[in-house]
Amino acid sequence: MLPRERRVRTPADFTQTLRSGARAGRRNVVVSAHSPGPDAGPVRVGFIVSKAVGNAVVRNRVKRRLRAAVAEQLAGPLAGHPGATVVVRALPPSGTADWDALRGDLDSALSSALRKARGRRPRETDS
Repeated sequence: MLPRERRVRTPADFTQTLRSGARAGRRNVVVSAHSPGPDAGPVRVGFIVSKAVGNAVVRNRVKRRLRAAVAEQLAGPLAGHPGATVVVRALPPSGTADWDALRGDLDSALSSALRKARGRRPRETDS
């Protein structure tokens, strides 16, 4: 389990990341990353695994695998992106994917999305 401060928990945070974040997709996952700035705190990660992936047993297995893969990344590549918010959406093929394929797709999509997010400028909001 990821520590509380490392999780995306509110619907507003999920929505903001999905709408304004950079996106990268692979066969098993789509990763959205939003990088507001280095002083925004630690990297936070959220997961979306819909019923299209499979029954409850399959969805929970996919979530466990994705959490484990992200936990490996937190010490490595994700450490260089302080303040980033990442949302990982599992696609239906992830329910039958093996560990190596799921981890490979996540690693590839994550690095691509973070690279794109770093190049983006935050949008100005009219308030």
